[in-house]
Amino acid sequence: MSQSLIAALQNPALYPHPVDSFQLIETHISWVLLTGTYAYKIKKPVNFGFLDFTSLPSREFFCGEELRLNQRLTEGLYLEVLPITGSAEAPQMGGDGPVIEYALKMRQFPNSQLLSTLQANGELTTAQIDDMAKQIAEFHLSTPQVPTAHAQGTPDAVMAPVLQNFEQIRPLISDKADLLQLDALQAWAETSFERLKGLFAQRKADGFIRECHGDIHLGNATVIDGKVVIFDCIEFNEPFRFTDVYADISFLVMDLEDRGLKCLARRLISQYLELTGDYQGLDLLNFYKAYRALVRAKVALFSQPANADALQRASTLKQYRNYANLAESYSAIPSRFMAITHGVSAVGKSHVAMRLVEALGAIRLRSDVERKRLFATDGELYGAEASAATYARLHQLADSALRAGFPVVIDATYLKRDQRDAAARVAEACGVPFLILDCNAPKAVIAQWLAQRQAQNVDPSDATMDVIDAQQASREALDADEILRSKRVETNISGDMDSLISNIRQHFPGL
Repeated sequence: MSQSLIAALQNPALYPHPVDSFQLIETHISWVLLTGTYAYKIKKPVNFGFLDFTSLPSREFFCGEELRLNQRLTEGLYLEVLPITGSAEAPQMGGDGPVIEYALKMRQFPNSQLLSTLQANGELTTAQIDDMAKQIAEFHLSTPQVPTAHAQGTPDAVMAPVLQNFEQIRPLISDKADLLQLDALQAWAETSFERLKGLFAQRKADGFIRECHGDIHLGNATVIDGKVVIFDCIEFNEPFRFTDVYADISFLVMDLEDRGLKCLARRLISQYLELTGDYQGLDLLNFYKAYRALVRAKVALFSQPANADALQRASTLKQYRNYANLAESYSAIPSRFMAITHGVSAVGKSHVAMRLVEALGAIRLRSDVERKRLFATDGELYGAEASAATYARLHQLADSALRAGFPVVIDATYLKRDQRDAAARVAEACGVPFLILDCNAPKAVIAQWLAQRQAQNVDPSDATMDVIDAQQASREALDADEILRSKRVETNISGDMDSLISNIRQHFPGL
């Protein structure tokens, strides 16, 4: 019935709107009819184990779930579930009589606006990445927690699909080097799991297992009316969706890195962390990225047709190895350092710190953000006690990120010697090099940048020119010992930043 129904639905008279033409997109689980203005998605009556659409009630239910779940992140894209009545040869959209099928009606958009297409054309922007980070952060903070009594999110539930990857991949590869690599990846995953088992349990207890999206990557995001829209979440399998928020964001980070977009991947996770404050979970990032990479490696092997010729087999193996190598990169011993900025407000410290994020994979910690997170309900943000608490919080987060294996840059003024000494002690305790980024710019440039950010009203800083003048008057200059471990950066000269990045890379080739 299905094929005849899909053919019969390609009749403009069945639709209450003009139809430009019909285009049919078929996947292994659905048909999508494109009509120009709207798209109609019909689920195939299939059972793949991880989903079961074989009964009409199940297809109705999952159409409803797809509508409900995707409306969380979209507006005006997923519209309604329509019953199809009549017969396979003479169907009616939303007509009377017994229902023979269901269709999910959606607003149609051009494939040219998919972020994966924009990226392939070199048109993906940092603004779009920042938009995604903001949307995902807000979504993760608001989407319902999975009840603690639910099995999903327990350490064993986290590890089960990780082990399943290895079990399913191993029979499909035969090259000795590939098998040795897979054994090493499994050993790393198992030792990482034992090390992180307590954290997995704590994340479950603390409510970080949430009803997530489950499939965030550039192919499931598009631009509509100038705004990034994330769509096509997992509706058919709760375990794929009931997961740690880090597993959800890790898929997109891995997808960006797979596309060679390390700078954007680093920017995304840094922006996401600043918005959520969820630095506790950083230890899980590489574990989940490796898992997601191996899922794609497995899918590449599964997708090879049984009668594949030598060229197809070689192409599949190349795709598998690319993802396996990406997973292996997440198990590498990290290069770490700790840097702090030093300078008055609006001198360009945040820009300097973001360059270290994008170029070197550092986690950026911002005093303006953490201060407001600490004192969200308290009007006193800038007294001595508030500043002391803010720097203590920054140093606590830095210690956590360093121990999770990430380099750190703290974006704060650090105008007092005792603040800088406290930061240096964190680096020393973690056994990592310490660097002071001494940020400078002409006063006229600082005034110009301050005016720009006040006009844009998107920066978390509340500093004014009077505040900056007071900072200049009261700052404690770097002494001789501090100068030895500092790098002066003229923030209005781009070459200075390039020189800084190059210098750090020479000391840490793995970054």
